[in-house]
Amino acid sequence: MPELPEVETTRRGLAPHLEGKRIRGVVLRRPDLRWPIPKEIESVLPGQRIDAVRRRAKYLLLDTAAGSALLHLGMTGSLRVLPASTPIGAHDHVDLQLSSGRVMRFNDPRRFGSLLWQPAGETHELLRALGPEPLADEFDGDYLFARSRNRKAPVKTFLMDQGVVVGVGNIYAAESLFRAGISPLRAAGKVSRERYAALAAAVKDILAYAITRGGTTLRDFISPDGAPGYFEQELSAYGRGGQPCPTCGRPLKFANIGQRASVWCGHCQR
Repeated sequence: MPELPEVETTRRGLAPHLEGKRIRGVVLRRPDLRWPIPKEIESVLPGQRIDAVRRRAKYLLLDTAAGSALLHLGMTGSLRVLPASTPIGAHDHVDLQLSSGRVMRFNDPRRFGSLLWQPAGETHELLRALGPEPLADEFDGDYLFARSRNRKAPVKTFLMDQGVVVGVGNIYAAESLFRAGISPLRAAGKVSRERYAALAAAVKDILAYAITRGGTTLRDFISPDGAPGYFEQELSAYGRGGQPCPTCGRPLKFANIGQRASVWCGHCQR
């Protein structure tokens, strides 16, 4: 599943082609993806100008005066801006026809993505309970320390809780804990304020760097221009169970934590 850097890379790739353009029409080749596509996508969105392309957590929002189209890429979704004459593929489910003469095409082979509607002035129910953005100033060690008190769950599970902070998925949680030297098995409530400061800094640094590298290409993610992300080539922990730790050389440990594959160094991470 695309994580925050992949979604942010997609947003940055789309924005120059979408912002300021008017939506001339919407073509739905099926009535649903993960959920039914709301009627407003066909009845309200056409004729609207896209004022901004935003990201909230792993959702993309196309803002117009009437409201926002809310998109999630799911497991295998991708968004491309293409010439309107581009042949339609088997999994090209949605086209937004733009005033530029191009289309934004939503391709999703497994249909775990979504296209929903958020009326102007409202917050969609999927966004209401989300925590802060990890690159925002409010996300820091003091915040994590305060939210973690009396939490018995492993710190990795805590860090991946979207109500605590959004967009830190399995890959980036593993990498951030490795850099901060914190075992993913340690109870969240047993991590000190100082170590949470190091963890918050690691999350920010790793996500920011991954965005500059185009995200992490695992299975299906490609950016709007078709180029892969390159951060996968620089992973220190994720997916490297049994391989040497890049710091101490000992074999990296592997286990499922909260039903998610986890890799860490038993020597460097405590």
